[in-house]
Amino acid sequence: MPLYSEDELLPISALQHLAYCPRQYTLIHLEQIWADNRYTAEGNLLHAKADTETREVRGERITARGLRLHSFSLGLSGIADVVEFLQCGAGGCQLPGRPGCWQPLPVEYKRGRPKKSDCDRVQLCAQALCLEEMLDVTIEKGALFYGKTRHRKEVHFDGKLRERVQSLADELHRLWKAGYTPPPEYGEKCRHCSLQSHCLPQLSDHAKVEKYLHLAFNSDEVDLL
Repeated sequence: MPLYSEDELLPISALQHLAYCPRQYTLIHLEQIWADNRYTAEGNLLHAKADTETREVRGERITARGLRLHSFSLGLSGIADVVEFLQCGAGGCQLPGRPGCWQPLPVEYKRGRPKKSDCDRVQLCAQALCLEEMLDVTIEKGALFYGKTRHRKEVHFDGKLRERVQSLADELHRLWKAGYTPPPEYGEKCRHCSLQSHCLPQLSDHAKVEKYLHLAFNSDEVDLL
């Protein structure tokens, strides 16, 4: 497996955008297009406290906010909303100035409700894989906290999810190097996307374009209507 240099690391958040919509990823990270709407504004407020780089110690639990992460095997870097370190008997990692073993538990904050897609789980698992590489520890689970439900949803990092993260990380770097923006594909996910006015997915019909080109090259007459 190739190792990426520090200059080649891409944001973990980009992985979440890619899992949600490849075009959204390229518009934001390749074309530098961004727009806020109510959903992104609410998300920013929810992250305000979590993204502050602080530590809080309560008995056998250390809560670290704004922890910087990286993985040279995945080619990713970013900042974790919250990582809880739970004191354990064995199998965890060592922390500077703290006796015993500690098991990391990444926690990602989201403004809405659990999504049908796996994009949030992908982002959380990528954070866990970064922590595993940095701390030489195995992390079996994490949690997603949703602002609408005010509850945590436990996420297990099984083999399928780990393979999904690796595959998306490879695709992330491929698209980045190619500088390619995929065509829009209109769907339910477009309803809450803040980039609708830039993407204009409802005005595109990739299938009709392909059909037109096929007819143009395979018949003498083409009905432009």
